[in-house]
Amino acid sequence: MRERAYRLRTPRSRRLFAALRRSDDPDVTLLQEELDRRDRQLREAHLLIEQLRAELEEKKEEADALRRVGEATGSAFDLEEMLKVTADIATRITGTDSCQVYLFDPDRQELVLRAADESLRDLVGKIRLKMGEGITGWVARERKPVLVSKDAYKDHRFKLFPEMHEGEFQSMLSVPLVTRGEILGVINVRTRRPREYTRNQVRLLSGIANQVAGAIERSRRFRQLERHAVQLHSLSEVSQAITSNVYLEELLHLFVNMVARTMGYKICTVMLLDTARNELVIKATQAENQEYIGKPNLKVGESIAGKAVAEKRILTVLNVQQSPDYASPEIAQKAGVVSLASVPMMLQGNVIGVLNCYTAKEHVFTKEELAILQALATQAALAVEHAKLLVRSAVIQEMHHRVKNNLQQIASLVRLEMRYSKYTTVEDALNDTLSRILAISSVHELLSRDLDTVSIKKVAESILNATKQSVVPPGKIIHSQVEGDDFLLPLNKATSMALVLNELVQNAVEHGFKNIHEGRIEILLQEQPDCLLLRVTNDGEPLPPGFSIRAEDSLGLSIVETLVRGDLNGTFNLENAPDGQGIIATVRVPR
Repeated sequence: MRERAYRLRTPRSRRLFAALRRSDDPDVTLLQEELDRRDRQLREAHLLIEQLRAELEEKKEEADALRRVGEATGSAFDLEEMLKVTADIATRITGTDSCQVYLFDPDRQELVLRAADESLRDLVGKIRLKMGEGITGWVARERKPVLVSKDAYKDHRFKLFPEMHEGEFQSMLSVPLVTRGEILGVINVRTRRPREYTRNQVRLLSGIANQVAGAIERSRRFRQLERHAVQLHSLSEVSQAITSNVYLEELLHLFVNMVARTMGYKICTVMLLDTARNELVIKATQAENQEYIGKPNLKVGESIAGKAVAEKRILTVLNVQQSPDYASPEIAQKAGVVSLASVPMMLQGNVIGVLNCYTAKEHVFTKEELAILQALATQAALAVEHAKLLVRSAVIQEMHHRVKNNLQQIASLVRLEMRYSKYTTVEDALNDTLSRILAISSVHELLSRDLDTVSIKKVAESILNATKQSVVPPGKIIHSQVEGDDFLLPLNKATSMALVLNELVQNAVEHGFKNIHEGRIEILLQEQPDCLLLRVTNDGEPLPPGFSIRAEDSLGLSIVETLVRGDLNGTFNLENAPDGQGIIATVRVPR
């Protein structure tokens, strides 16, 4: 110790100490002891200075490392690029051989390798760990760092990934990425040789982790705000587009295409509610899969969409291919759709349909996303109602013209009756005119419900009921029935068909059952490949021998012949039944 202290002294002090050693004076001895004490203090001061200098250098390096990480996280808007730079910096400043950054996927509850050093770049996105799995999963679950100085692969929490060559590494330091108590991921550094990690190194890597966690959170918020802004802009665009289109079919197709494109969905579909049948019918979709397009109608309460309508609330499914509540999982698999959000289209508290949005991968619909979809569905419901009102207005105007034309048609029929008929009483003439007016009115009554087309089966039922009430004399019993297909016709053809039906039914009552007190009239409607068939059969008196429609002096049959050939471009035939029991009137109208 004395020799080491001697080396630290100056040449003058060394000469002084040499003189003191040669002296036996007590005062000199005391002076030597004092010098020794001061010498020890000087050495301790030198050691403290060296320690402080080393700590200062370490702090400087730490601050410089955090500054570089801060610059990297602050300047890189791309998340993947930021994580890559962070992994490189963490490797350099910790003096380790390898670094990996895992991020937590909340949808799958997995940690996914998102950045690594150069040797492991090909594995980015391919390595996945469950929460609590391996050392990395344990750090994420417990939110605590882990230090393993050697034989890391022997740790009981370790999970081996052979493709990552983990057997080559001895030590491992793993710290969590946490912000506001939420786990975002984990950063690992490793060395090939055993290494004791100091508290400063742990603090340094934890500081890097905090910077990265903050940058990830900022990036997520920025992207969320950006996505929200895009969605709001899309909502505005969709609203303007659908409200400017007056044709319902075009409107809905435009709507589903814009929603799918702007929101990033694979398939969007609008199903409207058929209140008469209590069913949801696909009205628009941009799906290309024919099996999906041809899916059968859904009853309200059936499948996910039907339940959403019945319960008047949004329903989501993470995977429709595996959901027991979804009606067509095999079609979903063929169409390549997984997650579903069914959003009711509401209007004044009433559901008019549902918007179905599908994704190609499993997707958790956020509250903000569902709020956007609800706003879009409401806009679509308003647009549908607006389009229907415009159509209704146009139809009302058309009906006005049709009513005027039909009144003129009635006036023409009255003139024909005045000129050619051989009524014996005014009552008979008025009854015939009344029946024709009622036939036309039945068409308009049905038209007011369906707006654009008329059910001929309903018209036939209405005419039969009206005929039995107004034409059949008291004491006679006429049984009637309508069978066959229910086909639809536009207003002008439906009016002509109604007048034809009226004349044939009335003719059967007046002539077929003239001397018979009880009988039957049957109307058969059929959609054939090349025509629409109307057949009126009665079991009354047969036609006289040598009967001919054109030779017959009958106003009713003349009206039928004129309407069938002139307005409907069809054919009309009247003949006796094969068994001789009754008459068959057949009308064929080209499709």
